[in-house]
Amino acid sequence: MNHKLVIGWLYPELMSTYGDRGNIITLQKRCEWRGIGVEVKRLDIGFDHKLLTTCNLLFMGGAQDQQQKIVAEDLQKKASTLKKIINEGIPGLYICGAYQFLGKYYKEADGTIIKGLGILDLYTENPGINHPRLIGNIIIKCHPEFISGSQSKRDSDLRQNDNEGTLVGFENHGGRTYLGKNIKALGRVVKGFGNNGIDKTEGAIYKNSFGSYLHGPILPKNPSFADLLIKLALEKKYGSPINLSPLDNSLETQARKSIAKRLSIEL
Repeated sequence: MNHKLVIGWLYPELMSTYGDRGNIITLQKRCEWRGIGVEVKRLDIGFDHKLLTTCNLLFMGGAQDQQQKIVAEDLQKKASTLKKIINEGIPGLYICGAYQFLGKYYKEADGTIIKGLGILDLYTENPGINHPRLIGNIIIKCHPEFISGSQSKRDSDLRQNDNEGTLVGFENHGGRTYLGKNIKALGRVVKGFGNNGIDKTEGAIYKNSFGSYLHGPILPKNPSFADLLIKLALEKKYGSPINLSPLDNSLETQARKSIAKRLSIEL
C-alpha cells in the first residue's frame, strides 16, 4: 500500500512568527524519506472550514498578540468543525498561540478577554509588564501518566529511541496557561518554565492533539515526536497499526545533547 497524508497548516502567514514552519518541513521530509506521499494544504484567513475534514494531520504555530486577534476572529467561524475533528481523534500539533486558542480564553495584560474555542480544558492569562516573559531553552520529561489517552501505546511510541520521552525546545511566552481537571500535561519541566512557571507542567494532550509552548521549532530536535504524529495520522486514516521504517537521527541527537549540555542536563 502506498500511504499518503494530507497535512493542514493553519494560518501559515500569520501564525509562524517563531520559526514554527520548521515543524512542517520536518513532517514533510520524514514522510518523503520513507516514501510516504504528503500534501501540505495552507489554510489561511478565510479558508473554507470543509477543508479541515480533508486533512489527516493538523499543525498551527504561534504569533504575537495582534496576529492572534485576527486569527481568533476567523477561527471562531471554523470552531465547530475543528472541535468535531479533534474529538474524532485527528492528530494535531498546536504551538504557543495556537495552543492557547484551543482553551477557554486568553486574558491579555490589559484585561481584554479573547474567547477561545473551548476544546481543551485550560485557560491562559498574561499577568502584565510587572511579570517577566518566560523565555529560554526548556527540557521536559513525558512520563507515562502524562502520555496517555485514546492511544494505549502512545507512551512507548514517544519514548522509543528518544531518551525516555525527553523533549527539548525553546519557549518565549508572556501568557500563563493553567490546565483543568479534564486534560493531561504533555510533560513535566526538568529545566525551564513550562505552562506557567509554577506547577512544572508543560503543554497538554487531548485525544490525539498536542499543545505546547516549545518552539525551536520542536519537531526537528525531537524526531520521535514527529514520527509519533505521522504514525497516529496514518493509523487514523488507514485503520490499522503502522510501523515506520527507522531513519538516521544522529544530527538531531547531537542538537538535543548540545542544548541539554548548556542546561547542565545529561541526556
